[in-house]
Amino acid sequence: MHNVLREPPWKLIIIGNARHGPVFTQEPSDSIFPMSSGDKLVFINCKAKGNPPPHYRWKVDGRAIDSSSDQSYSLVEGNLLISNPHFINHGGVYQCIATNAFGTIVSREAKVQFAFLQNFSQKPRNTVTVREGQAVVLLCGPPPHYGEIKYSWVFNGNRNFLQQDARRFISQRTGNLYVAKVEALDAGNYTCVVRNMMTNATVFSSPTPVVVRGDGKP
Repeated sequence: MHNVLREPPWKLIIIGNARHGPVFTQEPSDSIFPMSSGDKLVFINCKAKGNPPPHYRWKVDGRAIDSSSDQSYSLVEGNLLISNPHFINHGGVYQCIATNAFGTIVSREAKVQFAFLQNFSQKPRNTVTVREGQAVVLLCGPPPHYGEIKYSWVFNGNRNFLQQDARRFISQRTGNLYVAKVEALDAGNYTCVVRNMMTNATVFSSPTPVVVRGDGKP
């Protein structure tokens, strides 16, 4: 009868607890966070396994994040927590770094952006004068923003948005309102309305007065 060679049990124990460098199980990814009034915390995820367990640090735009000097940043396990984020101060390219005695690994780059919508300037807008039968373009001039935007217009403070038709067109690229073959009834005040589809914030411009001159009038 042949003897069967078996691995000693102590070797299995050593293998099961082998020390090794960190390996990511979760890396940060490109993200857009809505800057709604109720959102005060943002998490950027990072997790790695290793033996001994790794410790973490982060970079933004190539600079090391020091949570002791910038209290808007803190670490929760490997995750980066941003308190009271600001769309300018905290947007950027983030990387997570995990280290233990056996090595260091650096995560992929993750672009972090914040969807926001600022208010229009309340400075009065210039009156636009157009001759009846001609075309006119009313400029929206949206305020600073990031994230998907939807444009609408309000006429003479009407609660309903201005409807597009054969003569009127609203560009969803610029927000400008185009009116072909202006009629006398087009005279009035036009207000551009901008809505951020991610944050649901909506802002209104100052009204643009439109004066329509009849044929033959100077």
